[in-house]
Amino acid sequence: MSRTTRTRTQPSPQHAADSHEMIRVHGARENNLKDVSIEIPKRRLTVFTGVSGSGKSSLVFDTIAAESQRLINETYSAFVQGFMPSTARPEVDVLDGLTTAISVDQQRMGGDTRSTVGTATDANAMLRILFSRLGTPHIGPPSAYSFNTASVRAAGAITVERGNKKAVRATFERKGGMCTHCEGRGTVSDIDLTQLYDDSKSIAEGAFTIPGWKSDNVWTVGVYAQSGLLDPDKPIRRFTKKEMQDFLYGEPTKVKVNGVNLTYEGLIPKIQKSFLSKDKEAMQPHIRAFVERAVTFTACPECGGTRLSEGARSSKIKKISIADACAMEIRDLAAWVRELDEPSVAPLLTALQGTLDSFVEIGLGYLALDRPAGTLSGGEAQRVKMIRHLGSSLTDITYVFDEPTIGLHPHDIQRMNDLLLRLRDKGNTVLVVEHKPEAIAIADHVVDLGPGAGTAGGTVCFEGTVEGLRASGTVTGRHLDDRATLKDAVRERTGSLEIRGADANNLKDVDVDIPLGVLCVLTGVAGSGKSSLVHGSIPAGEGVVAVDQSPIKGSRRSNPATYTGLLDPIRKAFAKVNGVKPALFSANSEGACPTCNGAGVIYSDLGMMAGVATTCEDCEGKRFQPSVLEYHLGGRDISDVLAMSVTEAEEFFAGGDAATPAAHRILERLADVGLGYISLGQPLTTLSGGERQRLKLATHMGDKGGVYVLDEPTTGLHLADVQQLLGLLDRLVDSGKSVIVIEHHQAVMAHADWIIDLGPGAGHDGGAIVFEGTPADLVAARSTVTGEHLAAYVGA
Repeated sequence: MSRTTRTRTQPSPQHAADSHEMIRVHGARENNLKDVSIEIPKRRLTVFTGVSGSGKSSLVFDTIAAESQRLINETYSAFVQGFMPSTARPEVDVLDGLTTAISVDQQRMGGDTRSTVGTATDANAMLRILFSRLGTPHIGPPSAYSFNTASVRAAGAITVERGNKKAVRATFERKGGMCTHCEGRGTVSDIDLTQLYDDSKSIAEGAFTIPGWKSDNVWTVGVYAQSGLLDPDKPIRRFTKKEMQDFLYGEPTKVKVNGVNLTYEGLIPKIQKSFLSKDKEAMQPHIRAFVERAVTFTACPECGGTRLSEGARSSKIKKISIADACAMEIRDLAAWVRELDEPSVAPLLTALQGTLDSFVEIGLGYLALDRPAGTLSGGEAQRVKMIRHLGSSLTDITYVFDEPTIGLHPHDIQRMNDLLLRLRDKGNTVLVVEHKPEAIAIADHVVDLGPGAGTAGGTVCFEGTVEGLRASGTVTGRHLDDRATLKDAVRERTGSLEIRGADANNLKDVDVDIPLGVLCVLTGVAGSGKSSLVHGSIPAGEGVVAVDQSPIKGSRRSNPATYTGLLDPIRKAFAKVNGVKPALFSANSEGACPTCNGAGVIYSDLGMMAGVATTCEDCEGKRFQPSVLEYHLGGRDISDVLAMSVTEAEEFFAGGDAATPAAHRILERLADVGLGYISLGQPLTTLSGGERQRLKLATHMGDKGGVYVLDEPTTGLHLADVQQLLGLLDRLVDSGKSVIVIEHHQAVMAHADWIIDLGPGAGHDGGAIVFEGTPADLVAARSTVTGEHLAAYVGA
């Protein structure tokens, strides 16, 4: 054998660069994680499972993705970092082998009325350039087609400081496409004056019916009563024309009330500033109810709801204006763009075509670019964010997804799985937090956290393959192959909710009778018209309690006790026993520690660097003044109570010296939705998405209503928790309530008494009732996509 041949048989040593094949996490302690250490393979698809609150998001988003983003930010100059959000290093000993992480979470897209699907994905920006080049008549640059840009004109003298200073004449003009009537919002508000005041009374007699406007409030009623501009003792209906003009539309004027300088302005602009400029979802329930009662929003009569000026609407390409293009379903718009053949804008058309095709590929072809971003569901918003990554040429990226199958019909989950695998096959690391068995099945590697939630979780119960998980005996492993069965007998309806001629959004003049007194499930592919039928057609009034997917608002001072109203009866109970004011037992009021203002921690802003939060030394993180903690109820002070879990508190307030029936009822509802493990004083910002959804459900269960409308209540629920949810729905129905559920989960469909299936497709291919009947009938018929998947699920 020759020397040359012998040398070929020698194994080549591994290159040092090829040894970094793992993301190593050691000693992770973020939120409820208990010193977690794992190794995650790169360029593979890893799924993180576990019950809601077990620590999945803490590990994936708050540790791995957060540290990657922090390290990338540190590569920028101090000047640039000053404009970027600063985050502290996660609580972890070692993080090794990180790559650039891109997080695609469930956070709703901007709720601002000016934000649309088109503006959020840059599709509008490309369309504006296209129309500014090819539109006839030509009306101006791309800004002339923007509903967020107002036209501006200015002329005058300016001083040029160059050599000898001299004043020169200058003119400036910017062409915008904003409708001047609605200012680019597409809707105009009309205020019902009868909801603001009782015109048979005078201001002094308490004419105002606005929440919080009491006669002794100098900042509201006092300004009108003592301004000198109005007669406070004259009934409002007897005001002269001038008095009525001043009362409703008066210009801001300085007035002196009780020796204090205040600003008087008309009631309408004051209401617009006080209520209409705020996010409705962030308002307190009674304020939101007032706004919904007093204000109606209608399409702008001048622009027809398109938000655009007449000039922007007049410029067209092949008889299509930019308003027409944005109103089309995206799959139709993609077909229209494909027909345009203009070499001068070929690169622009290619980029626009790619973006629109990505919408169709990801299952969102039924949307329109003018759809307000705030109306997208959590699942739709997450898929819209995915669009910019689908065609990316980047490799060796870590993509982090938070339940990407949310809001997807079983028919669409396979398409989402294909997209995740495609991202992996391009050489990327894909980390997915997921509960659906169909999504877990495609994983190369599984990390199961638990065994429980909150303080009972935070440890790694299993690492390995899907088959290994199935045989592992963990909570997820035991429930992975759970399949619901059809009920032997269904409940009989006690009445019907008649809907006639429903035509909201894509609904096609739908007539349907929704049964009452039973568990009714509405299903169908995403975009088939389920939410339009329920939220657009069922009258939201007395007796209807709607629990939708909108996120719950709350700062780091908010917690389950404040959000659910639980703290009110607790404070009153403490005050009654100790003979003091209830305000003392609020960390946001008189009882707050003066050093940290009731936050429990002191935040130090370090400019461009991450701020530092240190536990307050005076109250030791308890948030209250020492004197407040001397008052007890049942042997516990208020900080002890807020540190209790829901289960502990439920037992504590059930009887004995601390018996508080009002608090106990709220705690029972929290336990019913599976939140027995969370503590009463835990900041809302630390709760997972599934926990927040159930917290909202528990809050609304206390509302007085006969009809409950739930929008995908299984969102964020582990397989083991779905059974508990079904038990809760049964208890609601058995107590005499009617429950209407919009849902894709087959276990909920199988458990229903009645199913209404919409479709057959999405967008203009949907909007019709394709099946009404019992789950058994749907499975037997197999006449719809839902029927086929439900039959496969129950093994029929």
